[in-house]
Amino acid sequence: MSSIVVEDLSIDFRRYSDRSPSLKDYISSFLKPGQVSSFSEYRAVNGVSLSIASGERVGIVGHNGAGKSTFLKALCNIYQPSHGSVRIQGRVAPLLEIGAGFHPEFTGRENIYLNGAILKYGKEELKQLEPEIIEFSEIEEFIDTPVKYYSTGMYLRLAFSLATAVQPQILILDEMFAGGDAAFVKKATERMSKLVNRSDIMILVSHDVNLLRRMCTRVIWMDHGKVKDDGLPDAVIDSYLAESGGK
Repeated sequence: MSSIVVEDLSIDFRRYSDRSPSLKDYISSFLKPGQVSSFSEYRAVNGVSLSIASGERVGIVGHNGAGKSTFLKALCNIYQPSHGSVRIQGRVAPLLEIGAGFHPEFTGRENIYLNGAILKYGKEELKQLEPEIIEFSEIEEFIDTPVKYYSTGMYLRLAFSLATAVQPQILILDEMFAGGDAAFVKKATERMSKLVNRSDIMILVSHDVNLLRRMCTRVIWMDHGKVKDDGLPDAVIDSYLAESGGK
């Protein structure tokens, strides 16, 4: 049984000034520790505590900059907590920035193994999955070409095929997949539906509140890095829309 337990999670980032600090600035800062630095710190996620149980379909809403995507990346172990903890039981499939781990100089086939390792697939597992990944992506004749020569659609098809090759226990999505031509989007949507239906836990960030109402059993509203509301989809979404003016 899969589960997610988040306790007092905070994630801090540095916000740098527009100009790059010069060597003189660095030396001055070193010699005068009290001097104002060229960056400020801000808290993208602020003291979040929650748990998600097996069988839940969780949506996350909030304005841009509310901490939604940062929170998802913490769940996927992309960002480490500045404070607090994240405990996850179950295999996670993060469909966030699809293809972000691809190396432009490597071929499609080489990137299957590179990005597959990032997604924590074993080498033998990838050998078994490779034919199906290539077939689903529909780029067989270009699979040994460096991906820097791929069209955006080809790049996304390969990345999506790899990211969804194995049924996850925990599926984490930042918006739904919408890349490639119409025929591939239809095929990808069908695969996504199967992944969602078979996953033990699904977490979805989306600006499409109707999609969240339809797919989720629970919605979390994040605001300035904190959980503002957490409950049944209609109630939370209605409150969110009322405060944001229906946007």
